[in-house]
Amino acid sequence: MLDMELLALASAGGNAVVAAAGTDAWNGLRHAIARWFGRGDAQREQAELERLDLTATTLQAAEPDQVEQARIRQESSWQTRIEGMLETLDNAELQRAADQLRALLAQYVPQSGVSAGPGGVAVGGDMSISAERGSVASGVVQGDVHVGRPTEPDPPPG
Repeated sequence: MLDMELLALASAGGNAVVAAAGTDAWNGLRHAIARWFGRGDAQREQAELERLDLTATTLQAAEPDQVEQARIRQESSWQTRIEGMLETLDNAELQRAADQLRALLAQYVPQSGVSAGPGGVAVGGDMSISAERGSVASGVVQGDVHVGRPTEPDPPPG
């Protein structure tokens, strides 16, 4: 059984594979992950490259309303594969493999320096929010929002 740190590492690996698919980082991460799984076995490395290609194809082929579900399934699948790999290793190999995976992720996964507390929005790139035709658009709403005509003010006394 893996400890929480290794489970988190496996999760980060699964997330990284899915996040990189279809981006400029894909080719480098794809080869690095395949080498990590292959552990010097060229045949196994090739099999991993094929699995990674299948992941990218699956994500690209997903219908717009199914993309999130496909991403979740692929992240879970890769997390499980990484956990399975780590579980097969003895203590010395496990530490070495975990260190290699950490280094690989540090190299290919951009580290975001943004964060937000509860009720906030954190954006590491561009963000655009717009509203049209009397609608409301917001990154964060704290309180009530009412859309409609304002009420008429009371007539002046007199």
